[in-house]
Amino acid sequence: MKKDFICIGHRGAMGHAPENTLLSIEKALEFGVKWIEIDVYCVEGKLIVIHDDRLERTTNGKGYVQNQNIKYIRSLDAGKGQRIPFLEEVIKLIEGRASLNIELKGINTAEEVLKSIHANIKTRKWKKENFLISSFNHHELNKVKLYDPKIRTGALICALPLDYASFGSILGAYSINPSIEFVNSEFIKDAHKRGMKVLVYTVNHPEDMRKMYDLGADGIFTNYPDVFFDLFG
Repeated sequence: MKKDFICIGHRGAMGHAPENTLLSIEKALEFGVKWIEIDVYCVEGKLIVIHDDRLERTTNGKGYVQNQNIKYIRSLDAGKGQRIPFLEEVIKLIEGRASLNIELKGINTAEEVLKSIHANIKTRKWKKENFLISSFNHHELNKVKLYDPKIRTGALICALPLDYASFGSILGAYSINPSIEFVNSEFIKDAHKRGMKVLVYTVNHPEDMRKMYDLGADGIFTNYPDVFFDLFG
């Protein structure tokens, strides 16, 4: 296996533990991942780790995430007695053990996430290259680059554009993160010609993992890091 084909734990190891919880993240670390992906919203100035814009699917709460207050959000059960974590709790848990891909979910998250990153680079063992900020909202990614051009960004996409990876070049992205439903070898080659990595989501079946490797992708997001390591070692 080529050394740079990486496994990114999707919301931790959500195939084995409740997604985006400290339990899920710890499980991914136990499997040996070098990268973990989480999702972040900003509520009352606090960065919380949750994927959906509503609470019902992943917690025992109700309503839109950004319509609630922090006290209510932190009182909820996110599965197996886990709470919705703060971003800072995740950063503290994985420090020195893996790098972190933070997906911006809510609006106006770019600035707060960058503040957190800069603070942790200053006070902890983190380096800029240990972070990747991604989003489907390319306006938020553009804000990241305006605030700090040296932070790595990953442009998420669920389509196969006519001009392939050119949008990533416009954004100054480190990587393009496409859906497995749309990625092909032409897209990957175009991204590589433009100097960008290709990290494919969400790849859970061994046959698909092998396919992404053979197509030339640089890594995958998976709910099952154990399956990846069983396949590739």
